[in-house]
Amino acid sequence: MTLAAVPEYDQRRVEQTGDRAVVVGGSMAGLLAGRVLADAYDSVVVLDRDPLPDDRVARRGVPQSTHAHAMLEAGRHTLESLFPGYSESVLESGGVVIDMGSTFRHHDHGGLITDTDTELPMYCASRPLFEQLVRERVRSHEGVQLRGDCHVTGYLTDDAENVDGVSYTADGDDHELTADLVVDATGRTSRTPEWLDTHGYESPPVEEVSVDLAYTTATVERPPEDDRVITVSPAAPDPRGGTAVPAEDGRWVVTLFGLHGDHAPTDIEGFEAYADSLADPGIAQLLANHEYASGEIQKYPFPASLRRRYEQLDEFPDGLVVTGDAIASFNPIYGQGMSVAALDAMQLHETLASGERRALGTEFFEGAATGINTAWQMATGADFEFPETEGPKPTGTDLFNRYTGAVMQTTHSDPVVAEQFYHVMRMEEPPTTLLRPQVAARVAANTLSGRLSDVSLPLPSNS
Repeated sequence: MTLAAVPEYDQRRVEQTGDRAVVVGGSMAGLLAGRVLADAYDSVVVLDRDPLPDDRVARRGVPQSTHAHAMLEAGRHTLESLFPGYSESVLESGGVVIDMGSTFRHHDHGGLITDTDTELPMYCASRPLFEQLVRERVRSHEGVQLRGDCHVTGYLTDDAENVDGVSYTADGDDHELTADLVVDATGRTSRTPEWLDTHGYESPPVEEVSVDLAYTTATVERPPEDDRVITVSPAAPDPRGGTAVPAEDGRWVVTLFGLHGDHAPTDIEGFEAYADSLADPGIAQLLANHEYASGEIQKYPFPASLRRRYEQLDEFPDGLVVTGDAIASFNPIYGQGMSVAALDAMQLHETLASGERRALGTEFFEGAATGINTAWQMATGADFEFPETEGPKPTGTDLFNRYTGAVMQTTHSDPVVAEQFYHVMRMEEPPTTLLRPQVAARVAANTLSGRLSDVSLPLPSNS
């Protein structure tokens, strides 16, 4: 699913049919699920084992939060639909908006992507700020409660055919909270598969694509007038890349990443040497010309993309839904996480609008799988450019990767193809739009031109 395939949010399409819904997990996926559930249930309670403060903080349950994040247009548009004025609040809180078509220095497949003729706004801030602003709006929504420091220990059930709520501990005491619907948004560590197995269900089939990635991140002082974004994408055989993203408080979040064990060091000298080795000098120059905001350099490992195929299960208990990273988590260098969480929330809204309640989870999984397929194929397809990548390879990956390589070569000089690539990258449109005749013809012409330029043609004789 991409933004182009998602109907506009309209809360009037959802009938109020339930007393209480409980969301387990207070990160982006859980908060957004809580917001759309408020249209259908009298009360919604979001539980998280971390505190859920009003302040902008990097929470323990989001270990990647201090590293660079991208708010793709699919995510921003969805957040704006759910919370009118959200985009402006990012800017009021110190974030910046750039034009991807002109302010984005993006090196990929051997060259810089050219400027586009159309403005492509991109909102930049830290992950804690994006999340804080969502948390504020969910907390202020009538009927929604956010409860931090609550450790959910299990699901309530009488016969395992229905999930009837959750058990949890808080302040040293045990509690139970009944609900018409429970949403698991606990991320990669979700225990729903174990619960299903224990209660006589099949656990979902799992796909895992190993990339052995690590993020290494420093914060760098940023002059107010300088809002550049710099990205160097890994391209086989070079597994190294990095990005510098402007954020609030006058800084850049500079993240270096490497696939298949080629990870950046966490000391400043090694960090800068790694940046200097990238295929484009932009990040190394930024580090050389600006002061570090902190001497601390943080590391975040990401061993593999993970997908749980809930849509393939024949049976699933009523009263339970799984969303966000608990279904699928992707190699983070593609910046899809927050946008996929937002699109999952829109799919939950669509499922609620259908009026189905008894098999809500099954219907949601079938719809969400379409959106996840797109993001999964984009992320894992790019990962399989590297022969070291292990796991189930989507059908047609090698062929599409060859074509994508030709597309990227064309983006270095063709603004039309560059713009269409950015629409795909921003999850506004599916990758199949790169096969449209007006794009494919430009790619073919560029490829043919490149081949001809490598041919030595005979010069006419003067005799």
